Amino acid sequence: MKDKNLPNDYNSLSLEELTKAANKMVEDLESQKNLENSLENYQNLLKLNNIIEKKFQKDVKSINEKMRENISKITSKKNAKKTK
Repeated sequence: MKDKNLPNDYNSLSLEELTKAANKMVEDLESQKNLENSLENYQNLLKLNNIIEKKFQKDVKSINEKMRENISKITSKKNAKKTK
């Protein structure tokens, strides 16, 4: 399942917007009576879920990097005060 099969605009959306889109897909799937017709929609939902997971992992990595930078700044300030 490649993410490339989904519209490109999914890549530009925020996590919140992607989650709303996924929730709408779930609601649509739950309301369908004929499950055979919903197979494509289900596969699209799985692809969207993969996009959400990747974007979430990227955001978590970014947050961790910022936290490390902030911790380094704080510890370097404390070390500078100790040497004075």
